[in-house]
Amino acid sequence: MDDRTGILPGFPAVAGKPVQVAFDGGRLTSDAGILLLAAIEQRLGIADRLANCIEDPRAPERVRHGLSEMIRYRALLIAAGYPDGTDCDALRSDPAFKMAVGRLPESGADLCSQPTISRLENLPGPVALKRMMAAMVELFCDSFEQVPRRIVLDIDDTEDRVHGEQQLALFNAYYDSRCFQPIHIYEATTGKPVAIILRPGKTPDGAEVTLVLRHVIGRIRARWPAVEILVRGDSHYGRPEAMAWCERKRIGYIFGLAGNTVLLHRVSDLAEDAAMGRISGEGDKVRRYGDFLYAAKSWKVERRIVARVEAGPQGADSRFIVTNLRGLPKALYEKVYCARGQAENPGLRRGRL
Repeated sequence: MDDRTGILPGFPAVAGKPVQVAFDGGRLTSDAGILLLAAIEQRLGIADRLANCIEDPRAPERVRHGLSEMIRYRALLIAAGYPDGTDCDALRSDPAFKMAVGRLPESGADLCSQPTISRLENLPGPVALKRMMAAMVELFCDSFEQVPRRIVLDIDDTEDRVHGEQQLALFNAYYDSRCFQPIHIYEATTGKPVAIILRPGKTPDGAEVTLVLRHVIGRIRARWPAVEILVRGDSHYGRPEAMAWCERKRIGYIFGLAGNTVLLHRVSDLAEDAAMGRISGEGDKVRRYGDFLYAAKSWKVERRIVARVEAGPQGADSRFIVTNLRGLPKALYEKVYCARGQAENPGLRRGRL
């Protein structure tokens, strides 16, 4: 900050006027930090990208709050810890939020109210939502200065608990709650978000997983036709439909695979070898790795299974992944288990990894 003028360098002007900081009273706000997020959002153009995906049915001459303004306002409210729509009423005249949206703090008109935000949230239909997801994938691609040689897409879901009768909210026995279960996709090597899809509170089936991958990867491939893509996910994403689609499109995948009696029998020699290694003092936890071909009843072809067997103080623990990669690098294999909350392996001891 310039001590003589109070002007904040590097901040975009608001309605043609520079942003200044002072401590001489007047209208106050406890959310001045939101201006930093607003500057980042303005640089990325997120609100404008999303607004361009929605058709505005309102008469232009009667519009007081543009779609971009409302999306920006709602997003900044959530980022600042105000998740409820009713917070729009309490903060619509807040000087920091008015400046963040591009209005003057004193003379600028107040921001939109809760009913207006509610109408906005119910405005996008299925087509607009697909366009908005595609816009976020485009934002992900734009974040790279150069086209990467390979990207690793981590796909997972999370609990989004609800406290009312929202549409699509279902009871989920795993989380013991009524919730949504949105799908999140991140690029693993950079941590950048790729897409987030709001969906009902249930585990996705094979058709839904395939549809999500087809839309997201299709948009990425439209920008980067030659990029290598690897998809990673937990066992409930390792659906036959999703694996078959990845194989047809020459996309690598690594999915968790739930154990069963057949798989456990196939690694019984590894389990015995690990147990003997622990008895002989090799370590408190001893691990062995191996791979083999296997076909579940719902699969039409055999696929490569990579097994990790551990002998520890609490007994044997066997984990499996299914993949179409022929030479799975050690570091990447370890990252699969680290991403799922497993400890790193000190060294591979067996198998063609």
